[in-house]
Amino acid sequence: MAKLLFDEFDSVSAKQWKQKIQFDLKGADYNTTLLTETNEGITINPFYHSDTTKYLQVPLPSETFSICQTIFVDDVSKANSLARKALKRGANSLKFEANEPFDIAILFNNLVSIHQPTEKQSLVIHFKLNFLSQSFVSDLIKNTTQFTVFLNIDIIGNLTKSGNWFTNKDKDHKQVEAILKMASEKVTVLGVEASLYQNAGANTVQQVAYALAHANEYLNAFADIGLPPSNKMQFTFAVGSHYFFEIAKLRAFRYLFDLITGEYNLNIEPEIFVQPTLRNKSIYDYNVNMLRTTTECMSAILGGANCVSNVAYDTLFHKSNEFGERIARNQLLVLQEESYFKEAQNAVEGTYYIETLTIQIAEKALQLFKEIEQKGGFVNQLFSGVIQRKIADSAKKEQEQFDTGIFHLLGVNKYPNPKDKMADDLQLYPFIKINARKTLIRPIIPKRLAEEMEQERLAQESKS
Repeated sequence: MAKLLFDEFDSVSAKQWKQKIQFDLKGADYNTTLLTETNEGITINPFYHSDTTKYLQVPLPSETFSICQTIFVDDVSKANSLARKALKRGANSLKFEANEPFDIAILFNNLVSIHQPTEKQSLVIHFKLNFLSQSFVSDLIKNTTQFTVFLNIDIIGNLTKSGNWFTNKDKDHKQVEAILKMASEKVTVLGVEASLYQNAGANTVQQVAYALAHANEYLNAFADIGLPPSNKMQFTFAVGSHYFFEIAKLRAFRYLFDLITGEYNLNIEPEIFVQPTLRNKSIYDYNVNMLRTTTECMSAILGGANCVSNVAYDTLFHKSNEFGERIARNQLLVLQEESYFKEAQNAVEGTYYIETLTIQIAEKALQLFKEIEQKGGFVNQLFSGVIQRKIADSAKKEQEQFDTGIFHLLGVNKYPNPKDKMADDLQLYPFIKINARKTLIRPIIPKRLAEEMEQERLAQESKS
């Protein structure tokens, strides 16, 4: 039946399509009218065709994505309670962020019993420890044998974010090496915090290249000891609202990481953890944030994310609250169970546009990666300020597009509601914070596009 259906139509070549479009333009220039140049230097065509499409073999996860609840560990008993509630209400993995060591037994109390016993895999626990302590991590490993654990230890990530090592370069590397040696197959030690680059304004190509160069520093430093026993490394990405580009970004990264680790003769699987970006989120007309995060989570899933942790629509200005977290979690549950994204790992394979974008992003990112390596590597480029400058240039260009209305945020610089008031609803300070301190390098600072415009509106509210 399918063969008969398609036989009714004559095939049309890419050349014929272009000729028809040029005829319909009635003299207007095809290139200036229909071709769009992006900030990455990629040209978006008005149509894509099988005649001109090439394909990459992108290694994608075989299992559906997991839904993760991110919890900050301040009061450890409260964090345990939040974790148990999240597991009961649909989350099937957890991420704990902490600024200092905590009571491990209290945090993990009763988590195993709540996790669904019918699931084949153990409960997956992710960590984001904003400190480095070999003794604490040793205790953590000993007390998490019933879980699959991602420690996400990222000393270079701390350098990029804070401008300093945890202690110093040598001591940090020695601690990581010791932790790698004590880890089991269920514990993935190394992580790469690539979301910082997107939240600071890096374009798509830069994000992929910097994540690769960041990881390559670890491959060079620890390859001699066999790297992770789990044969995994976790990468945390942020995804924005450029829907198809974000899908292609994650696919291009997977392809290139597989290519690079092959050069080391290492079999390391990239575990991709994704959160929606904060760069395009707003405090005004904040319900639109739910629309943004929904499409961003869709991009993450279609791009091959192993785990997705959504952000609440009010995360910028409200303290963590049950309603916001429940809505964020339910967005993922609806996508997974009701929108059939549970089976969507390979849904974009063969699509001409995304396949072409994947190749273009991969080619440009690989070129940038090679330039970084030829000039001494990622850390060396951080100390020389090159990485920071390139991200700042990209962020400035995007900010100018937002300020002039080329880039739209609904409810902020497009169709703003002048009656929307926020001055009395801010529980948290939603703007960039810079603490004066001595640093080894200039840190990479995340910044939202709408910050200056929001500050102006808040100032006007205080006057009225």
